[in-house]
Amino acid sequence: MNYQKFYNHSIQNPEEFWMQQAQLLAWHKSPTKALGKDEHDYHNWFKDGELNLSYLCIDKHIEDGFGDQNAIIYDSPVTNTKTYITYNELKKEVEQLAGGIKSLGLEKGDTAIIYMPMIPQAVFAMLACARLGVIHSVVFGGFAPHELAIRIDDCKPKLILTATSGIEIDRIIPYKPFVDQAIEKCEHKPKHVVVFKRGFLTDVPLKSYDIDYKELVSTSQPADPVVVPSTHPLYILYTSGTTGKPKGIIRDSGGYAVALKFSMTYVYDVDPGEVFWAASDVGWVVGHSYIVYAPLINRNTTVLFEGKPIKTPDASTFWRVISEHNVKVMFTAPTAIRAIKKEDPDGNFIKSFNLSCLKYQFLAGERCDAATLNWTQQHLNIPVIDHWWQTESGWPMLANMAGLELMPVKPGSASVPVCGYNVAILNELGEEVEAGVEGYVAVKLPLPPGTLSNLWGNPERFKAGYLNKFPGYYFSGDGGYKDEDGYVFITGRVDDVINVAGHRLSTAEMEEVVASHTAVAECAVFGVHCDLKGQKPLALIVAKSETGKSSQHISNEVVTLVRKEIGAVAALREVLVVQRLPKTRSGKILRKLLRQIADDLEYNIPSTIDDIAIVDEIKSVYQQHQIGIHKNISHHE
Repeated sequence: MNYQKFYNHSIQNPEEFWMQQAQLLAWHKSPTKALGKDEHDYHNWFKDGELNLSYLCIDKHIEDGFGDQNAIIYDSPVTNTKTYITYNELKKEVEQLAGGIKSLGLEKGDTAIIYMPMIPQAVFAMLACARLGVIHSVVFGGFAPHELAIRIDDCKPKLILTATSGIEIDRIIPYKPFVDQAIEKCEHKPKHVVVFKRGFLTDVPLKSYDIDYKELVSTSQPADPVVVPSTHPLYILYTSGTTGKPKGIIRDSGGYAVALKFSMTYVYDVDPGEVFWAASDVGWVVGHSYIVYAPLINRNTTVLFEGKPIKTPDASTFWRVISEHNVKVMFTAPTAIRAIKKEDPDGNFIKSFNLSCLKYQFLAGERCDAATLNWTQQHLNIPVIDHWWQTESGWPMLANMAGLELMPVKPGSASVPVCGYNVAILNELGEEVEAGVEGYVAVKLPLPPGTLSNLWGNPERFKAGYLNKFPGYYFSGDGGYKDEDGYVFITGRVDDVINVAGHRLSTAEMEEVVASHTAVAECAVFGVHCDLKGQKPLALIVAKSETGKSSQHISNEVVTLVRKEIGAVAALREVLVVQRLPKTRSGKILRKLLRQIADDLEYNIPSTIDDIAIVDEIKSVYQQHQIGIHKNISHHE
């Protein structure tokens, strides 16, 4: 099928286009109209349709005779466990857990938080909530209790589902103790905490609100799917914002299901019954869309992987999983490939596995550099497809649509707009710019189905953050340009949000934590280039006089503080003490200039700077720091 013709239909007649796609789902009540408006005058999809996603993901396939097909392959090299879960087995687990959640008093429209490692019970919990119309919010396990507490107070769950612990290569992550600490910090106190016990953390004290997961499941009556309107929120997923306060993205049910089904066919080229693997975490949007909902809606077998691309046990683990489980399409972040490439530069591990099953390798989550793309292409010898999307979109916005028409690859570009996304590059005045000119990446409204419907409890912030800058457009927060062939090149965030190994992090939030340290007078946190993770945070601090502590001691304490307050995901490892920070005469810290100095880029010193000599001071401190890092690396080698 021709990409351009199919894409044009989606833009010129979106209602007809998406109504045709909607007919491929088993609705409880089929929608009669595609596009509408909500009470905030924002577009919604299939408003009069009714369905249940847990039914679409499980029951429908069993009714069609596929109950014995594997739904989930749980592969955990960190625990040396492999479990194969059929659709029949998945239904039993999910309907029993849903019955347990129902017995605790939760019903359609209530909220629940899921804070779990990459274990099957995390997927069961998501699908059990969806079965009841309970809105779930999965919080990534890399977040510390303080961050979990913020999310509890924002979405006010009646229930938290967690596990005693997670396990990584070199440490145990105390999930349940973190939940207890978070609840202590919260104003909102959830009524119940359901705990799945794992064998790595056995001395966790029980609280009055605790309920044993296995007991709850074994003693509950199975729950049938609750039919909900298409516009009913399926989940809330928090993403970083420039203010430091996370934004609760709301995802609808019907539009999301239609978009995900469409994407499995036309973006990823996966047929029902085939094995699909997104190597991510259920705490991120990739995990929601492409570990859980999309593969299961499409009747694929999804791989749930608990491990890392390296050291579990080595850089061969991805290739072992693909070969062993007959994976047709794999999706990961460029950071994972860079980590593998660093450990196995000649791709020797790749050669030792039969990867003939693998048809496409997709990359997303951060900008993919040409070297990583070319290395992967060379060693896998299959199409390697870089694509771009966001937590807000829920599914790809730019991609080489493998199930439609494979187009030439241009390294550095995530290819062309996916059907439904009318992508424009705008200048400050909201006017489209010419090919090759960088501007703001925006999407003309209406957005296609499956994209964010609002921010939880904050419609004004939704409008201010996404809609007001360019009326009639959704503003992505990214900069980029189009070439003469219509390929889009994303150049990075235009706000104070950085992308570390595919995870969006707010530098404003990190700054707030750094500034709270008693020895810090003022600070700036910004993103700098990292060969492995794409970007990493760097903090510059001005220490208070008479602290009685060395610069190194203060730096170490700040790193520990950020890890404690935000979590390991923050990845702040470098804190430099400087005498002063470059500012404008009005007192604004020149973060862009600091970033350019650190990345060794050309820079113009603004005429508004209060003291030009500061630039050379900062440059000297950073150069000395870099020399120290290189000496350290040489010493370890």
